[in-house]
Amino acid sequence: MTAPAAKKYPRRKIIAGAGALGGLLLTGCDTDLHRPPVLRNGLMGVADTLTMASQRLLLSGQQLVQEHDVSEITKDFPVWNQSDPEDEDYQRLKAGAYVDWRLPVSGLVNSPVSLSLEELKRMPRRTQTTMHICEQGWSAIAQWTGAPLISVLEAAGGVKPQARYVMIDAYGGWYEGYDMFDVVHPQTILAYGMNGQDLPLGNGAPLRLRVERHCGYKQLKFIKSIQVVDSVEGFGRGTGGINSDFGFHWYAGA
Repeated sequence: MTAPAAKKYPRRKIIAGAGALGGLLLTGCDTDLHRPPVLRNGLMGVADTLTMASQRLLLSGQQLVQEHDVSEITKDFPVWNQSDPEDEDYQRLKAGAYVDWRLPVSGLVNSPVSLSLEELKRMPRRTQTTMHICEQGWSAIAQWTGAPLISVLEAAGGVKPQARYVMIDAYGGWYEGYDMFDVVHPQTILAYGMNGQDLPLGNGAPLRLRVERHCGYKQLKFIKSIQVVDSVEGFGRGTGGINSDFGFHWYAGA
């Protein structure tokens, strides 16, 4: 199915009707935007909420992350964690140079679509040179090119009123959730290019997420599908992502 032209869906339409969400995304004043989808007990839960609330208040104007000159690009950008999923479907797609790869966008959208890599490349694109900050203590700079996530949701007709989160599944069993505050940010892109070339295998080919205001474990690689939902329940252990399922903070603001 060919994606509709993104210009048919103004930026505000993607969040129009989502309760009071449309205006709140622009002001950052809603308490839902200042807390994780699942509140933990004890000190961990308090830390989660305070960290997210303070950073969201500071970022309420949707400020951009610093972008670097291409001369600062790290020569050998690290390959970490998953580097070549053993998933049979992924290996088949890789063997075919991703010609048959498609990105289903479903859930609480008005017109579900299934996009090819070439269709994504024909959508509005953004190129940004940013620093990847890993929770393991290292950082590196790379240039990423891709389609803004908001444009992909616009191609699916925008989201329905009850939409609260975007859940992204990846080959190899990984999954992560993101709320609309991060989804609509200009630097949140689905990257198919790195440093002027196609995205390398070890960095998530053919498509990975860049949500630049977060630590590395939220930058999901080897993307398989996108689903817009009103709740994170039903995904893994129901905390909003595989990392938070196993003890990491759901909100990974760097």
